[in-house]
Amino acid sequence: MIPVSVKKVLALLGAALIGTLAWIAAGPDEVVAVPVRRDVSRAIGHPPPPVKPKPVDLSGEPLDTPPAEVEPPVPVAIIAPIATATAPPPVLPGEPPSMRDADAPRAMIVPVAGIPRSAIRDMFHEARGSQRHEAIDILAPVGTPVIATDDGVVKKLFTSKPGGLTVYQFDPDQRFCYYYAHLDRYAPGLHEGQLLRRGEVLGYVGTTGNAPKDTPHLHFALIRLDKERRWWKGTYVNPYPSLKEP
Repeated sequence: MIPVSVKKVLALLGAALIGTLAWIAAGPDEVVAVPVRRDVSRAIGHPPPPVKPKPVDLSGEPLDTPPAEVEPPVPVAIIAPIATATAPPPVLPGEPPSMRDADAPRAMIVPVAGIPRSAIRDMFHEARGSQRHEAIDILAPVGTPVIATDDGVVKKLFTSKPGGLTVYQFDPDQRFCYYYAHLDRYAPGLHEGQLLRRGEVLGYVGTTGNAPKDTPHLHFALIRLDKERRWWKGTYVNPYPSLKEP
């Protein structure tokens, strides 16, 4: 005779077996996909990822692009020869300050033979009637050679009521015009287009034009040319600071 407890166990096993066979016969349940939220961290209150700040230069202004990488310095052995070859010429002792300016005129010699710089004075700003003189007068006896203050081309030989017999000479760079007035006469053969060398005779001191007949002198002016480089047009510049001994 089978005990009651064993009967119960057998009954439970049978029920389980029947349920398993029924599940197999019916097939597995369909798996349902559960959507996953990708913004879970934001939904639950987590802070968003930090924004990378733009790079900032030393002045505090944001840069649109990251700063470029710094290249290694060039060796001194390479820089030194280049710097020596391209360096401007040294300033000579006693050179006028105006000559150190890139826009200043070229160095000029006193344009009257035998007259030292110490014998002339700066009269550029002095009045001549109702106008400024804008030139310097170099006194010398009639017939004293007038020499080219610098290299350059004779642009114009002209006779006028105030200037008398005159010469307009352009400097080699055609930035400035040298003006010689009150000449007694021109040097033999002088002509427009002629290249003059510094110190070459171009004429002789006189009293032509409105110069006092008892005060022969050279009226010398320096004119900064305009863009059209017209010999009769420009801005007067004081020549005195740029003059030196021949």
